[in-house]
Amino acid sequence: VQLQASGGGLVQPGGSLRLSCLASRSISSFVMGWYRQAPGKERELVARITPGGSTEYVDSVKGRFSISRNNAKNTLNLQMDGLQSDDTAVYYCNMGRGFLNYWGQGTLVTVSS
Repeated sequence: VQLQASGGGLVQPGGSLRLSCLASRSISSFVMGWYRQAPGKERELVARITPGGSTEYVDSVKGRFSISRNNAKNTLNLQMDGLQSDDTAVYYCNMGRGFLNYWGQGTLVTVSS
């Protein structure tokens, strides 16, 4: 399984970005998530969405980020608004079900003026 993440880049504080992740197989039965890893820090869960559409967010992004999935297109999205310098990190797409766990290659988001 391949997960291709895109949409990262350089944005000013307060700006927006939309990340996308394209999977090489059907995502409909998988929990899909976005994780991030900032320099010198451990990887952390940002948001995830179940096959039924239930969502979960880390407290620091609640109200600013929105995760969504399109099962027909095998895509996962993360709309990021109100970006802050603490959001600077490499963002990874994840796909999981039981013992199956797949990671994308990551896309860099840099929030800086």
